[in-house]
Amino acid sequence: MSEQMTGAQSLVRALETAGAEIAFGIPGGAILPLYDPLFDSVKLRHVLVRHEQGAGHAAEGYAMATGKVGVCMATSGPGATNLVTPISNAYMDSTPIVAITGQVPSSMIGSDAFQEADIRGITMPITKHNFLVTDPDDIPRIVAEAFHLASTGRPGPVLVDLPKDVLQASTTVIPSQVWPPAMDLPGYRPVGRPHGKQIREAAKLISQASRPVLYVGGGVLKAHAAAELRTLAELTGIPVVTTLMARGAFPDSHRQHLGMPGMHGSVPAVTALQKSDLLITLGARFDDRVTGKLSSFAPDAAVIHADIDPAEIGKNRTAEVPIVGDCREVITELTAALAAEPKPRIDAWWRLVDGWKRTYPVGYDTPADGSIAPQQVIARIGEIAGPDAIYVAGVGQHQMWAAQFISYEKPYTWLNSGGAGTMGYAVPAAMGAKVGRPDATVWTIDGDGCFQMTNQELATCAIEGIPIKVAIINNGSLGMVRQWQTLFYEGRYSNTDLATLPSATHAGARTGGPRRVPDFVKLAEALGCVGLRCESPEDIDATIEKAMAINDVPVVIDFVVHPDSMVWPMVAAGASNDDIQIARDTAPDFDYEMGETADAEVNLS
Repeated sequence: MSEQMTGAQSLVRALETAGAEIAFGIPGGAILPLYDPLFDSVKLRHVLVRHEQGAGHAAEGYAMATGKVGVCMATSGPGATNLVTPISNAYMDSTPIVAITGQVPSSMIGSDAFQEADIRGITMPITKHNFLVTDPDDIPRIVAEAFHLASTGRPGPVLVDLPKDVLQASTTVIPSQVWPPAMDLPGYRPVGRPHGKQIREAAKLISQASRPVLYVGGGVLKAHAAAELRTLAELTGIPVVTTLMARGAFPDSHRQHLGMPGMHGSVPAVTALQKSDLLITLGARFDDRVTGKLSSFAPDAAVIHADIDPAEIGKNRTAEVPIVGDCREVITELTAALAAEPKPRIDAWWRLVDGWKRTYPVGYDTPADGSIAPQQVIARIGEIAGPDAIYVAGVGQHQMWAAQFISYEKPYTWLNSGGAGTMGYAVPAAMGAKVGRPDATVWTIDGDGCFQMTNQELATCAIEGIPIKVAIINNGSLGMVRQWQTLFYEGRYSNTDLATLPSATHAGARTGGPRRVPDFVKLAEALGCVGLRCESPEDIDATIEKAMAINDVPVVIDFVVHPDSMVWPMVAAGASNDDIQIARDTAPDFDYEMGETADAEVNLS
């Protein structure tokens, strides 16, 4: 039996029926009609964030940690445009979110009305699809389509823009027992099962390879194919590399795992790709951070490329065997096909790879002045919190160290901003992850630069009872930019010092030297959190364990670390992976403007 209600009530009903459990957002004029029926919902919890960007990243963190569709909400104009960064981030990292935005009344669209923005036009290049709802009767169908689009095929963000008058208008709602309503998505037919001929061709190439590598990207996690990947790897004995977005898809402790490839990848992973004769590429996209100078990437390798998005295949690297399909289906069928083929003979390959593993382990230097090495902090957090914790990183040096020095044994325990490289991602994303998986310990590994972009969401965490733990790797600067200035700009540190100012003389100020601004411990306490500080290597474990023992409020630790620590290994932007640098004193003469490397001192051939 049909029921009369407003468009806003219909929207709440549709979100509930589509399976939404949490929505992160902030009310405002155009979307206010939605917030009235949302007040009465018992199925859909709303988390009031402090900035719309935080709402979007929280929806991302929820989606990445749970595999479900994340939901965020904002009003028109600046509310909607503040969602652009997380929407773009979700698009680059294939994260399923639905963004609900209010819009000025239909009659005023295009008139430059108060708080009007063409959010549909703005986000068209960074969404899988977006909708402007003009008829309240369409709300259930469009919500169903939005969730379907966000979560199927290659996942991604979908935006639904609703004018205020559409939310206020009366509509007839379909009964929940006939959900979902008929969808109208002509042409949208993502391929799940791969073509059998391509699978057989791939199996034949693998059996004949002498230097193969399984090049694993985030698509394996999106497909929930970690178990299938391990079966395939162990059947073939082939070395495995996992990209930044695939950390946890294959256990770090597994003998066949070589680590992360790319600009700051491990030497064995980077070099194995370079020297391979076959890349079995699963859910990866030959990103420039992995390939380095594309023309010199894996020059002798044939390519099997499996991806659910046909647009990725052949985009950056030609594939001898292109396979369109869901990674779980691809890996399952490839494993079955390989059972009928001889195993690749790769003993000599493994002797070479094992030599690289022995010679070039990932490590770090302890500062001579007795200060804290940031890598030690991150490694100890990983060891103390363990493999069941969720680790969420911002962007920069701390992100790379977190990818390098925490051992990821399980899928969906590593969240970060990969493609867009969004500073400010970590705190709100960790908030979303903790809401989605409340029983998990969630650690945020953040830099002092990233942290200052979105730390206001700690107030949300304190008020909403979301006890995340935040480790600020505080080197007093924009660390990765400073590293580039050290290597490529003769140490001219232009506008990268974040923390110090001359001693103030006003009443109550400390005197006697420079002081750091802000005081992160006081800031944490002001935001309703427990604030801790650690400045000595001897106190690292005790400080982490103290944070681990606090589970009813958020905890923020200010780890004051050595300012000159650098991320190694490193492939300079635009350089060939053959010129990977393992320490500063082996850095080649890199011409950033020309984008090429000359006279490299490190050559791993």
